[in-house]
Amino acid sequence: MIQTIQTKKEAWLHAVRLRTLPLALASIFAGSFLAAYKEVFRWEILLFASLTTIFLQILSNLSNDYGDTVHGADHQDRKGPVRAVQSGLISLPEMKKAMYLFGGLALISGLFLLFLAVQDWVLFGVFLGLGLAAIWASVSYTSGNNPYGYAGLGDISVFIFFGLLGVYGTYFLHSLSWDDAVIWIGIALGLFSAAVLNINNIRDIESDTTAGKKSIPVRIGKKAAIIYNWFLILGGNYCLIVFAFITNEWTSLLALAIFPLMIRIAMNVQRGKDSEAIDPNLKKMAISTLFWVLLFGIGLVFLGKS
Repeated sequence: MIQTIQTKKEAWLHAVRLRTLPLALASIFAGSFLAAYKEVFRWEILLFASLTTIFLQILSNLSNDYGDTVHGADHQDRKGPVRAVQSGLISLPEMKKAMYLFGGLALISGLFLLFLAVQDWVLFGVFLGLGLAAIWASVSYTSGNNPYGYAGLGDISVFIFFGLLGVYGTYFLHSLSWDDAVIWIGIALGLFSAAVLNINNIRDIESDTTAGKKSIPVRIGKKAAIIYNWFLILGGNYCLIVFAFITNEWTSLLALAIFPLMIRIAMNVQRGKDSEAIDPNLKKMAISTLFWVLLFGIGLVFLGKS
């Protein structure tokens, strides 16, 4: 049964959405494992990349709470978990102040990360631009006059920022070099991240339709969105096999131990009759993605050849 919010402390915890943080860290860990595999790993890069990502994810969550209230997606008839502003325990001005706070923390942490990783001012400027784009993407998903999440572009955003840039960007900040094989793990994480968002949007399909939020499930319907969910989960694991084939690092396939759990999650989403039945799979998919990355790293770094 979906939990209600009774105190302001609970409201803030709901707004932060701790269950989304494992997914945010997954791409950072994946890029760092790849750096360790190439023997270019740096602890300070992992630390500040993780902090920056956590701050960005919290900013995104707060902005989502704020924006969905303003645009009407979070209303009294919504069947998903009650949101912080929707509960009345946190005001819109309070939420906006929290957004400024975590946006500032993400910027400061990101600047420390770049000062540690990049000595070339051109590269510094490029990554600063990417960081500012990530902040913009976190805020503009459901907030502002033209939130891109309401146009159904959220999947593309998470694919890029939680997948390609998250993995490849982290690897590059460790190594300051390119490796074509890394892109396959970036694609895998992007697909898994899109699956988490898709499960969220399948859960909220009725309230999003009412609010005019054109998420992919709203655009294509629940049945097609479930097929799309299968594609995302199967596609992410297929990318791992391609990576193992290209690099000849078959021990990285240890991550496939999580595959049966992901299949079960996809089945649960397919069989879910209502929002309450679908909702737990959101957290399960996020945590499964993190464990997938951890097993990938163990197989690649500790069991694979140097």
